[in-house]
Amino acid sequence: MTRVLVTAFEPFGGETVNPSQQAVQRLAADTAPVGVELSTASLPVVFGQAIEAMRAAVAAHDPAVVLCLGEAGGRVAVTPERFAVNLNDAPFPDNAGCRPVDEPVVVDGPVAYASTLPIAEMVEAMRAAGIPAAKSSTAGNYVCNNVFYGLMHLIATERPELIGGFVHVPYMHEQVLHRPDAQPSLSIEQITEAVLIAVKISAAAAGERRHIIAAG
Repeated sequence: MTRVLVTAFEPFGGETVNPSQQAVQRLAADTAPVGVELSTASLPVVFGQAIEAMRAAVAAHDPAVVLCLGEAGGRVAVTPERFAVNLNDAPFPDNAGCRPVDEPVVVDGPVAYASTLPIAEMVEAMRAAGIPAAKSSTAGNYVCNNVFYGLMHLIATERPELIGGFVHVPYMHEQVLHRPDAQPSLSIEQITEAVLIAVKISAAAAGERRHIIAAG
């Protein structure tokens, strides 16, 4: 069995729901994929506290894979992120009212970390399933990137055996029905299926990695 931790965020920015959280709740209520021991966690949309909650979930569940999710309203596709950058620069306050500007996530940390998720495979599989998906270079500078960088720093400095990274999902349909401006969206069923695909492919990658290490 491969232990996979999937994290999501609570609603923010005036929204009453967060599609990442909705998808994770659906995953947790369903049967886990064969060979996967799935655990989930909901993170606060608060700089620093999100990293602490993620680290606590990693310590509690001891996963082989950590897949962090977040909402990116306005995007047209599910977007696995390539790089976490060492910068907090909030366009608006987080859920605690904090708005850091030009601050590092980790003082004296590297400028960026690369995701260790199999991004190209995930995007290809999502598209094959009829779900819009694309690679993205960065997760921005808000709390999503904050926790992404915190995860990759944890992997680099304390948990090198982990595979981890971040995936952004668009709005779900219910969020845009009554907006005065047209915004792209996907159904929560599509978003959940995309996350499930990411879980399966990441778990397989972790299994292959364990096999290579065991073979010496």
